[in-house]
Amino acid sequence: MVKYFLSLEWKSFFRSASFGKSLGIKILMVFLSLYFTGMFLTMGIAMYPMLKKVYPDNDPFVVFNGFLFFWILGDLLIRFFFQKLPVMSVKPMLTLPIKRKTIVNFVLGKSVMSFINFLPLFAIIPFGIMLIGNDYNVSIILVWMLTMVTLTLINNFLNFIIESLSAETELSFLPIILLAGTLFSLNHFNIINISEALSKGMIAISENPMFIIIPIAVLAVLYFYNFKILRQKLFLDSSLKTKTHEVNASNMEWTKNFGDIAPFMQLDLKLLWRNKRSKTSVWMLALGLLYGLFFYPQPMYQDMPWFFAFIGIFVTGIFLINFGQFIPAWDSGYYKMLMSQNIKYEEYLKSKFTLMALSVVILFVLSIPYVYFGWKILLAHFAAAIYNVGVNTHVILYGGSFNRKKINLDQKAAFNYQGTGAVQWLIGIPLMFLPLGIFGLTYFLVGFEIGCLVLAILGIVGIVFHHKLMRIITAKYLASKYKMIDAFDQNN
Repeated sequence: MVKYFLSLEWKSFFRSASFGKSLGIKILMVFLSLYFTGMFLTMGIAMYPMLKKVYPDNDPFVVFNGFLFFWILGDLLIRFFFQKLPVMSVKPMLTLPIKRKTIVNFVLGKSVMSFINFLPLFAIIPFGIMLIGNDYNVSIILVWMLTMVTLTLINNFLNFIIESLSAETELSFLPIILLAGTLFSLNHFNIINISEALSKGMIAISENPMFIIIPIAVLAVLYFYNFKILRQKLFLDSSLKTKTHEVNASNMEWTKNFGDIAPFMQLDLKLLWRNKRSKTSVWMLALGLLYGLFFYPQPMYQDMPWFFAFIGIFVTGIFLINFGQFIPAWDSGYYKMLMSQNIKYEEYLKSKFTLMALSVVILFVLSIPYVYFGWKILLAHFAAAIYNVGVNTHVILYGGSFNRKKINLDQKAAFNYQGTGAVQWLIGIPLMFLPLGIFGLTYFLVGFEIGCLVLAILGIVGIVFHHKLMRIITAKYLASKYKMIDAFDQNN
């Protein structure tokens, strides 16, 4: 049965409509995996001599165990934001004579094979070998290494429990932040010395292998708890059951002022406010608006006016970037139905453009108080806002015609990379770095004011040729229409 599941996973990987588009990302991920493998390997080899040098009067083995609490806490945080439970398209299997426990065991077993579980081994094994090479007892180090592996797997299954418990909350990352913050505070202020307790516990297990049954028992409990949670959800009835929510609906009468595109704008605004994933674009407005406060109050950035345009593009275009990069994937759940209606595609795209352009204008107005740090900042933000409206809106709409990945709007938003492909990475070059390059080059050759003028002129040109550009973009979407329908119809 496991062989059968692996065969299905292999076929879904290569037969996916997004395979060609995501191949570049997969290659990039391979290089990143090699990079982090090299880092952990170097850390494992250098750990013993480094600890010996920094703590010459202490045992490196004891010192390392003293930092184990921070290792576990950091590992758990990284897992929560970057590791997702491997899923399968199990609904078709539920009508077949396959035991639910077999499916659940395969899913949980697949999570054990995640790269993030193997990464610590590249540091643990070299460090263990270095300890053995320096006359440490072999049996003690081997038991210690086995315990470290067990702790890694405990974090693996603990992460899934935390994710399942926080999935229903609006800001799903708050529980893990509160948990990690509380544990760190308890340890930091010596209310409970968790790091010392863990260190003594690890040494006790290493010296007396019988105690290893404790972390193994914890691992078993977490595994069976995950098994129970997943098995309970593995029913067709649970997927068919409707959830009832109380919705404060708004008729959005003001959108009727936009004419034919009003229905599409209402659809987008409701989508933004009613779904977990899309709400990120709204909450990110505050972060984007305050982005300048990380730079402008610092004297060193006051001497870098060429950098103001980049900040201006980000501050006034944060919604454009977050919302626009997933057009039309936001509508992927009902894209087939939408395309079967008697609607003009240009009106559909024009509504997206209008929403993004309005956000740029509103964010520029809200960013006017940055003039407190100098009139040059306000001028750069103004030029960046015009550039965003005239150029970046069209760039991001055109990039959306290459989107082939479906988005599940009900999934949590924090560090969710579903729907992210090569398009989202490549679009950042013309979106952010091209205006920075144009402004920076003009600034160094001519001056700050001329750099702002060039950005503004490019934006005005884009606004003047808006209708022509929209016709080109619409033609590209129409040419890709059926490819998108086919891609969005897939679950992976």
